[in-house]
Amino acid sequence: MTPSIKFSRRGFIVSALALSACKRGAALLELSGNTMGTSYSIAAVDHERSVDKAALEAAIFATLSKVNAQMSNWDASSEVSRFNSASTTTPVAVSPELAQVVAAAADVSHATDGQFDITLGPVIEAWGFGATTTLSAHEPAPATLAKALDSVGQSKSLVANKASLQKSRSDTQIYLSSIGKGFGVDQVAQTVAGFGLKDFMVEIGGDLYLAGANTDGQPWQIGIESPDAIAKQAFDIAKVSNMGMATSGDYRNYFENDGQRYSHIIDAKTGRPVSHNTASVTVLAENAMLADAWATAMLVVGSKRGLEIANDRDLAVMFIDRDDEAGQKGFKTTSSKRFSTLQA
Repeated sequence: MTPSIKFSRRGFIVSALALSACKRGAALLELSGNTMGTSYSIAAVDHERSVDKAALEAAIFATLSKVNAQMSNWDASSEVSRFNSASTTTPVAVSPELAQVVAAAADVSHATDGQFDITLGPVIEAWGFGATTTLSAHEPAPATLAKALDSVGQSKSLVANKASLQKSRSDTQIYLSSIGKGFGVDQVAQTVAGFGLKDFMVEIGGDLYLAGANTDGQPWQIGIESPDAIAKQAFDIAKVSNMGMATSGDYRNYFENDGQRYSHIIDAKTGRPVSHNTASVTVLAENAMLADAWATAMLVVGSKRGLEIANDRDLAVMFIDRDDEAGQKGFKTTSSKRFSTLQA
């Protein structure tokens, strides 16, 4: 059985690459399956035809099992679940990997003035977008939302270092759906590279790490999905090599009530779904974990503030905004300086 972490699927990217025949002497290794509540796929060019595919598959299974045991909010015995259930404000020893993910989330949270927040779970649950609630298609009661919002805030409720995590409030909970999937991609990528493979693509639920070149010896060509729940087609193509990539969108998980659209993307400051026109954000980063986190963070803050943050921190980000006067089906794009440079 494939290990599973039921991380929610956000706006995602699809590969526009048609894998062609490998160059003479090389073999194309392809693996796929289910994990993290979604699917995964791996394509790797074995230039020397020296890799044991069964051994590679077993190693990937072990890697995903380890990530699951550390970071699954759906596994009561996982490391993060044990931390969440501990009603203590004393430091709790955690693995270096979990500490690394929480520290990365804290950096993104700080850069967005707290609008990206891995302690936001109670608010997400209040809106019916969480793992333990059913979508109710209406706003939560003001008192319910206020209570949930009072219990969150990564900067005020969570202290992380290399060996431990500490709650400032005993009821603090952390949810890793906006960063853990990308971390899983990176761990699998390291496993694949450990077999001597240099040209490969690892994808889990739309988050990717792309190493080296595709089967034609060119940068990987990745389709960025149009932010349209019905169309399901590529909006643009990105060229990616030796980077992580993630897309977050608001167009697949939402409800409407009395003509008002409520997205699952929640502003941690207000506790309410975002209301700006940014429909999708694609991020290229040094690894998939950061791409995953920044894609969500940029969707929360929107293109106006997001573009400022991206250019200040030299992040590669492309925003797709709804605009009835724009060209392609009412959408327009805005890219950071770094993203434009990488795609030039």
